Amino acid sequence: MTDGELPNTSLTAVVNRWFSQYPGTLLLEQERAAMEAICRHYFGFQLLQVGSIGGANPGLIPARLRARTLISPERPQGEGFSWVRGLPNRMPIASDSVDVLVLPHTLEFYPDPHQILREADRVLIPEGKLVVVGFNPWSLWGVGWKLRHWQHRLPAPVSLLPSHRLQDWLSLLGFKVEETQTMMYRPPLRQHKLMTRLEMLEHFGRRWWPYAAGVYLVEATKRVSTLTPLRPHWSLRRSLLGGRAIEPTTHLPLNRGGGGRG
Repeated sequence: MTDGELPNTSLTAVVNRWFSQYPGTLLLEQERAAMEAICRHYFGFQLLQVGSIGGANPGLIPARLRARTLISPERPQGEGFSWVRGLPNRMPIASDSVDVLVLPHTLEFYPDPHQILREADRVLIPEGKLVVVGFNPWSLWGVGWKLRHWQHRLPAPVSLLPSHRLQDWLSLLGFKVEETQTMMYRPPLRQHKLMTRLEMLEHFGRRWWPYAAGVYLVEATKRVSTLTPLRPHWSLRRSLLGGRAIEPTTHLPLNRGGGGRG
């Protein structure tokens, strides 16, 4: 698949279907709870989600936020958001126009995750927030993607990035990593009762083996240059003129070495 092509719609359907069924729904609950806590600080901002997951409720951005836009190759199900048809590596969004950008497992199912992050850097305003949710490749969830035995349950991702590598990429782009969360320490099993019995692993996992979490969430801020820009000369002249708007009627020739006025 080239950069100008839309991803296979069957893959998009498989991803949405998996997150609409157990244990995908359980994972989605934890991811939405984490986003709910983060979005308390983003009320009133323009939020953009790139990628559709979750079927009838295709996102992680809380429904109570009105300024919600979703970019995906095809129209997702559900309501309460604006939809823009597009690709993550070529977002049809103006530069420096988005307050918060969310990538829910987007880097895993599209080629060239570097380019997606560069696009995120382009569309975010200075000091804008980037939230990335991804599978930990060293967890039971990440290993499950690679096993043939699980392929009928899990869609095949393009790439799985460890959290530390993602943070390195963000640092190279000039982002400052603010917070990293981990979640889902139970294996991806379909049996509800067994998953309920294993719920104790969530508590022990966060305390004793955070690096074994199935999913990570990274929140980063787009940093701006610390250089102090020089004030334009024309703005100083305008303040000295007391706010009067004076338009030149002609341009004086350059002084050619004489003692005349410039």
